[in-house]
Amino acid sequence: MFAGLARFSGIFVLILLGAIIVGLFLGGEAALRAFGPFFVADTEWDPVQQLFGGLVPIYGTLITSVLALTFAVPIAFGIAFYLTELAPQWARRPIGTAIELLAAVPSIIYGMWGFFVVVPLMAQYVQPWAIDTIGEMPVIGFLFQGPPFGTGILTASLILGIMIIPFIAATMRDVFETVPPVYKESAYGVGCTTWEVMRSIVIPYTRVSVVGGIMLGLGRALGETMAVTFVIGNTNRIATSLFGPGNTIASIVALEFPESEAHSLKLSSLLLLGFILFIISFIVLAISRALLRPRLKG
Repeated sequence: MFAGLARFSGIFVLILLGAIIVGLFLGGEAALRAFGPFFVADTEWDPVQQLFGGLVPIYGTLITSVLALTFAVPIAFGIAFYLTELAPQWARRPIGTAIELLAAVPSIIYGMWGFFVVVPLMAQYVQPWAIDTIGEMPVIGFLFQGPPFGTGILTASLILGIMIIPFIAATMRDVFETVPPVYKESAYGVGCTTWEVMRSIVIPYTRVSVVGGIMLGLGRALGETMAVTFVIGNTNRIATSLFGPGNTIASIVALEFPESEAHSLKLSSLLLLGFILFIISFIVLAISRALLRPRLKG
């Protein structure tokens, strides 16, 4: 009986996943027939003219997720490094508990905090400073130009980065603690510093799980809805500046879905965007596994 239940549980996951994929694809089939493969390359989103393209939310999803990882991974690694190697014993438990509590905060709370606290700070201090300094630099200056409204791609990426830090940091901390003490003690015994032990012993031993934790954070960043909707600006255009407004797949679905009529081309386009988001997540996981495969064989 136990073997049967376990087998059913595994098969049920595959059935549920397949049902979601098929449901999204069938729901978006009308949009795919109307616009074809060019749907992913078109920036138009005009419900009045019944013209829909997915490039803007796809671009917004990818750029905000990549920037969020850029913010989150170094900080999460620093937190895990401090908790496992540097922090005194009395500080490890309260700091670790605080990190885990951050993961339990609802996304809408992050969105409200971002809108009422982070956006004004970005508009009054961060963005004007960046426009006057970094914005004048060659090559990268155009990324930091534009009106300092506070909202935009950079602000959304910052909020996303803060949201995924607890997931990545908690995973890294847990896997760093699985390293056998004898390995680290041997490294210290031959004169290695704390950083050398981390770089040469801990990270190689835990690299698979560390990448898994990063992918967990990326998965949440790709699908985050309410927090991004509050602060990204919700404009269906591709901004050349990181301060410009934009959209993600999750945010445009959240905003447009309630106004979509049943069996309409707009609803089909939103479902097709959901299917594309699933494909993006699958590709990201496939790439991570491909990068790890040679190391797993070694």
